[in-house]
Amino acid sequence: MTQVFFYHGAADKIAAACALLSGAYAKKKPMLVYAVDNSVASSVDRMLWTHSALSFVPHCRADSPLASETPILITDKLDSIPQDQRLMNLSQEIPPGFSRFESLIEVVGQEESDRTAARDRVKFYKDRGYEVRYFDLSDR
Repeated sequence: MTQVFFYHGAADKIAAACALLSGAYAKKKPMLVYAVDNSVASSVDRMLWTHSALSFVPHCRADSPLASETPILITDKLDSIPQDQRLMNLSQEIPPGFSRFESLIEVVGQEESDRTAARDRVKFYKDRGYEVRYFDLSDR
């Protein structure tokens, strides 16, 4: 069964997501980033290029010719997935087919609309028997 992790209370949702992606890359764990909003996808892409002067996190869009060689992929579609290990959800919806993944990482900011949508997703997962684990980012 998919493990569900909620990283909530992030002052900057994109920065928190990029820090988690950087950590995943350092541990050699591939990640598929689900971002249906193009501005969110572009922000993640941009921040991964610039968030740390001392490291580089290889990433690209899932439809790139380099996708098969890249550990961090950003996509707005989950119909053809290159890996089924880890999915990071940066949308406010339930990712379609999330149960194919070993882990689902939800990143939630401090905006009320983001928090409300996250509560709905938590209820959805719990109602279907998924154990949800929480990590508070508000004091970082």
